[in-house]
Amino acid sequence: MARLYSAASVRELDRRAIEVCGIPGYTLMQRAASAAWTAARWHWPNARRIAVFCGPGNNGGDGYELARLAQAAGCAVQVYECETLPRRGDALTAREAWRSLGSVQPWSPEVALADIDLIVDGFYGIGLSRAPTGDSAAAIAAINSAHAAGAAVLALDLPSGLDADTGAAPGAVVDADLTVTFIAMKPGLRTGRGPAQTGTVELASLDVPIAVHDGLTATASLIDKAELQGWLPKRRRTGHKGDHGHVLLIGGDHGMAGAILLAARAALRAGAGLVTVATRAAHAAALTAAQPDVMVRSIESVAELAPLLARADVIAIGPGLGREPWGQAMFAAAIDAALPKVVDADALNALAEAPRHRDDWLLTPHPGEAGRLLGIGTVEVQRDRFAAVRALQQRFGGAVVLKGAGSLIRGASTLRVCPYGNPGMGVGGMGDVLTGISAAFIAQGLTLEAAAAAAVTAHAVAGDRVAERGERGLIASDVVEALREVVNP
Repeated sequence: MARLYSAASVRELDRRAIEVCGIPGYTLMQRAASAAWTAARWHWPNARRIAVFCGPGNNGGDGYELARLAQAAGCAVQVYECETLPRRGDALTAREAWRSLGSVQPWSPEVALADIDLIVDGFYGIGLSRAPTGDSAAAIAAINSAHAAGAAVLALDLPSGLDADTGAAPGAVVDADLTVTFIAMKPGLRTGRGPAQTGTVELASLDVPIAVHDGLTATASLIDKAELQGWLPKRRRTGHKGDHGHVLLIGGDHGMAGAILLAARAALRAGAGLVTVATRAAHAAALTAAQPDVMVRSIESVAELAPLLARADVIAIGPGLGREPWGQAMFAAAIDAALPKVVDADALNALAEAPRHRDDWLLTPHPGEAGRLLGIGTVEVQRDRFAAVRALQQRFGGAVVLKGAGSLIRGASTLRVCPYGNPGMGVGGMGDVLTGISAAFIAQGLTLEAAAAAAVTAHAVAGDRVAERGERGLIASDVVEALREVVNP
């Protein structure tokens, strides 16, 4: 289980490596440069013209050391410095070592990067939690322009301008193809703007003993898709539909039957033994014809819903629920039922209007819905997604999935990050599919936290498999069709 550590914790790990393990700081810097250069040669073996941007701290020191390695390999290397220069410590030692071999040039807007094969970002690393300003911001803009024109970009530790703890980018941020991060993975690499800015992420432990992590609390842990094997074991030969759970899906007000159909299909493909849909009478015949494996019930009143609630193992409410009186009545009846439940879409909007705390539900908001639940704007949610998902779980209870790039799963005692998924999944209906998968996993006996993590992972991995044929044009139904293979690891 890969753990994600805050910038403060990584500094503590670095301190322990130096003071407890006796590894000199300059040795760690050299190891970081060596790991990054090795990765660069693997990804871009033909890169010969290299520009290294160095800042004043240890991240800049890593850059000077990488420049030495690149020059020793026969590359044409130019080091650019921006604003303040290193004045002491290992970064100054690294600068002086480079100066004995090559030149440095202050960066200015007149610098041309048109003929560069590889740009190395050694500006800030984890040392910046504000927006870059002045020449640094302008240099980052120049790097990104060169990147758009075809230059490869390698970020040391994390792209400069990205907040290591939150994944927010309050200003200019480097757009990298590869990020080699050191000692430990940082939360900001995996959520918010992180996935869009980092490119491929590789961790270099720098041969720091694993014992340095003892007693240090991680911010979160990264999900590995191999965990699906533990969450979804092979079924017993004697298993029957009753063993695999009965999901009741409530939704599909007038004009929104498609949402509840997607959720129902996803629940079936995720392994639920029985799936019942409670929907408006006008949709019942069409839904039955579209998916005869689903039991469709015409429900126009709370009294008609009660017998279905009595027979279900888990409720999922929200897809196509709407915000009219019918949806409001269904929400009120379902939310008080003594069953585990998945709450999404318009059911979350109803919850925002009448907040309550329960321990038996899984909430699956996207950032806009999360903002409404917390009474803040979407921008504020995205500014610190970790804080937002913790606040949601504390305020509403149960388990919470904060959807988006690097979806977060928060339970009573765990915080997980999903590294899978792709931009092609940013289309209507994807949330409905996740709702159906989540409900199916709860019906099969997973705890809320495990079901949430497993559902987000299966959903994202299925989306990635579909995206192998192209992201543009990917639709929610494609993910449903890819689920069967994913949920049988």
